[in-house]
Amino acid sequence: MTTAALLNFNQIKFTYPIGKSAVMESLDLEILSGTVTAILGPNGAGKTTLLHLAQGWLKPQHGQILLNQQALSSFSRRSLGQWIGLVPQAEHIPFEYSLLEFVLLGRAPHMAPLAMPAQADYEIAIEALRQVGMYELQERSILSLSGGERQLVLVARALAQQPKLLLLDEPTSHLDLSNKGRLLNLLRELLAKDVTILFTTHEPEVASALATQLVLMKKGEILKTGPFSDVFTSDNLSELYQLPVSVADISGRKVALWA
Repeated sequence: MTTAALLNFNQIKFTYPIGKSAVMESLDLEILSGTVTAILGPNGAGKTTLLHLAQGWLKPQHGQILLNQQALSSFSRRSLGQWIGLVPQAEHIPFEYSLLEFVLLGRAPHMAPLAMPAQADYEIAIEALRQVGMYELQERSILSLSGGERQLVLVARALAQQPKLLLLDEPTSHLDLSNKGRLLNLLRELLAKDVTILFTTHEPEVASALATQLVLMKKGEILKTGPFSDVFTSDNLSELYQLPVSVADISGRKVALWA
C-alpha cells in the first residue's frame, strides 16, 4: 500500500529580503502521511526556514507548497491552525501568562473569534500539560520557567491545537535526558494516533530514536531522503558533516560515531 504525501514542496526557491543569494533553489520534498520525518543537518542548513515555509510564515519566491494536495496559500490562518501545529526552538513571550492560559492559546483555531474557551477547551489544555509533565505547575507564570520547561509548554500548546501535522524545530535542544525521553515517547504516542510528525535536528541520535523517514539537508539542498534505515549510513552522514562518521548498531538502534 502506497502512503500518500501530506505535505509537498515543489521547486521551492526562497531568499530572505536581505539575502544576497537563495537559501533554497529548486527544492523538492514530500512528507508522507503517518510518518515521523527528521530533517537532519548542520547549523545553517535551512532546516528552520523549511518549517516556517511549511507553516506559511514565509512565502517562497517560486514554486508551490501543497498541504493534503491543496495549495498552502489557499488555507485561511484559522484553517491552517487546525491542520498544523508548530513547536519553535524558542519564542519571545511578552506577557506573564500562567501555563494553563498559555496552552489555551493553542485552542484559538478551534474557537470562534473573540469567544471564551469552553470547558472542553480547558480539558484539552489540561491534558496537554499532563502529557508533557507540567500539570502540577499549571498556575505558575511561564516567565518563571527554565528554558527546558518552556520548551515543554510550547509542545503542550501545539498539542492543544490537536493538529494533523506537527512541526518541531530542534525540539530536544533545551531538554535534559529525562525530558528528552518523555518527549520522544509522547511523539511515538502521537504517531500511533495518526499525527504526522516533521522535526528538525542537528543531533543524529535524536533522529535515530524516532524517525521513520530521514531527510539530509545542507546549505538549502536536500542531499538524501528516504526511509530512515536507507539514508542513515556512514557514507551519507560523512558527506553531510564533512568528517568521518561510522554508523553502528547498538541494542537494536543505529548510532552515529565520530572522532
